Amino acid sequence: MAAFHHLTEQDCLAAVGSSPEGLSAPEAERRLAEHGPNRLPEMRGRRPLRRFLAQFHNVLIYVLIVAAVITGAMQHWVDTGVILAVVLANAIVGFLQEGKAEAAMAAIRGRLAPKAAVLRDCRRISVGGEHLVPGNVVLLEAGDKVPADLRILKARGLSAQEAMLTGESVSVEKSSDPVVVDAALGDRRSMLWSGTLVTNGTARGLVVATGETTEIGRIGGLLAGDRTTDHAVGRADGPFLRAGCRS
Repeated sequence: MAAFHHLTEQDCLAAVGSSPEGLSAPEAERRLAEHGPNRLPEMRGRRPLRRFLAQFHNVLIYVLIVAAVITGAMQHWVDTGVILAVVLANAIVGFLQEGKAEAAMAAIRGRLAPKAAVLRDCRRISVGGEHLVPGNVVLLEAGDKVPADLRILKARGLSAQEAMLTGESVSVEKSSDPVVVDAALGDRRSMLWSGTLVTNGTARGLVVATGETTEIGRIGGLLAGDRTTDHAVGRADGPFLRAGCRS
């Protein structure tokens, strides 16, 4: 994605093929079909028992279970107990981590704005947040939740709460002035991020990213990826499993 925080307003508009007056209705519909709705994909949850049993579906776990059977047959009960304890602890930790990942994804989806005020055919209208597309011009005021990643075109006394992304508890002052290209996320004062909250002022912003391509969508993708990776490798690099391998 282009470094929109570093570009001028006109360059940003040119990059996404838009104008200060926003998109026409037909063009917005075309882009919606091209980019898809502005929402995060839902992770299909599994029942707790199935999620717990899935923690044992891994080659390394199978090896440890076979080792436990062998040591048990040799009546090395201490070794058997240690191996089984490692396998069980690893499964419990994985079960809890996967549950937290699903809860975190649900919380992230809940932070997306359900409605947004946009300029459409030079008129201000309200649309569902999932209908936003790159190139839409969004109007924001204090108390609004940012519906997508926006490059600020105009701002008046604007500040936003971005703790969910940066960890900063205080609101950040925003403006339309470009910043250096290598600015950290929290220093990109010319941007507003999906899911954050406008605490003061008003703004007009250009949608530059929606859905999974937003910063919050990237975080959701990392959470989903961690869950998939954990399931695929059985957390083979987890502390309990490493201890089991050493034993």
